[in-house]
Amino acid sequence: MPSLRRIVAAAGLLFAIAGSAEAQVAPAAKFAFVNVRAVLAAAPEYAKAESLFAKEVEGYRAELAKMQQTLDSAGQDFEQSSVLLSPSARTAKRKELEDKNRQLEARNQEIQQKAAARERELLDPIQSKVSTLIETLRSEGGYSIIFDVGGGQSGIVAADKSLDLTQQLAERLKNAK
Repeated sequence: MPSLRRIVAAAGLLFAIAGSAEAQVAPAAKFAFVNVRAVLAAAPEYAKAESLFAKEVEGYRAELAKMQQTLDSAGQDFEQSSVLLSPSARTAKRKELEDKNRQLEARNQEIQQKAAARERELLDPIQSKVSTLIETLRSEGGYSIIFDVGGGQSGIVAADKSLDLTQQLAERLKNAK
C-alpha cells in the first residue's frame, strides 16, 4: 500500500505538470499604447468643440470682469468718501461692498460649474467615440491592454514604437462619422 505521503507528493507533481502545460498553452499577453490627447487634438470635431467652448467661456469672463470692475470702482468711491460718511453710513456702505463681493464670488463659482458642465457636454461624445475605437483596436489586434501615454504621467518611460496605435486611432476617428 502506498503511503499517504507518496500519494500527496504524486498529486502535487501531477498538478505542477498540469499547471506547466496550461501555462505553455496560454497565449502571451499583448500590449500597445496610444496618445489619446494627440488623437483628440487632431480630431476636427474636437477643434470645433474647443472653439465653441472658448467663445462661450470668453462671454463668462467678460461678465465677471465687468462685475469685478464695478466692485473695484465702488470700493474706490468708498475709500475716497468714507471720511465724509457717518459711522453708520460707513458701516452700511462697507456691508454693501461685502455683499457685492459675495455676489461676485457666487457668480464666479456658478459660472465655473456651468462651464465645466458645458465642456463635458461638448467633449463627452467625442471621448466616448475614441474609447469605442480603442476597444475595437484592442479587440481586432488581440491586445490584452492598451495604455494611454498622453495623460502626462502614464508611468511608461520607454516603449517600442511599433506598439504605438495612435496613428491608427487617429485615422479611424477621422473616418468615423
